[in-house]
Amino acid sequence: MTSKMTTCLWFDKGEARKAAEFYASMFPDSRVGPVHGAASDFPGGTEGEELTVEFTVLGRPFVGLNGGPNFKPNEAVSFMVLTDDQEETDRYWDAITRNGGEESACGWCKDRWGFSWQITPRALLDATTSPDKAAAKRAFEAMMTMGKIDIATIEAAVAGAPADA
Repeated sequence: MTSKMTTCLWFDKGEARKAAEFYASMFPDSRVGPVHGAASDFPGGTEGEELTVEFTVLGRPFVGLNGGPNFKPNEAVSFMVLTDDQEETDRYWDAITRNGGEESACGWCKDRWGFSWQITPRALLDATTSPDKAAAKRAFEAMMTMGKIDIATIEAAVAGAPADA
């Protein structure tokens, strides 16, 4: 690891490499790096057992720790992925939710390991932070009705269409 700060994700035993391989297959500028075995026996494991895997997602470094079932991810931490168009939004959303994940609201979903992702079109951020407060409100209200974000509906809301149209 060369980065001064790397995010460590805790997985149940044997799942870190599977997750790293899934993420690397889904996102550009992503790869699976070295896998490291435990240097000695440890609580719940033995020397040589696959303990960590280094990986990169969208150019960001991570370490996956096969720590066991003690800790579970929750929505307090999520990965926000900005997308440029509906095709990219659909591709990431569908990859996560159709491979053991689950849908949530407002562009959020969970992968099969329980990690939360925000698949967020740049158009949504532009709309909800617009200096035109009325347009931003309409975009926000439209977003609140969605699971996966639909850019055309957000753009229609900005243009004045009601959220339920």
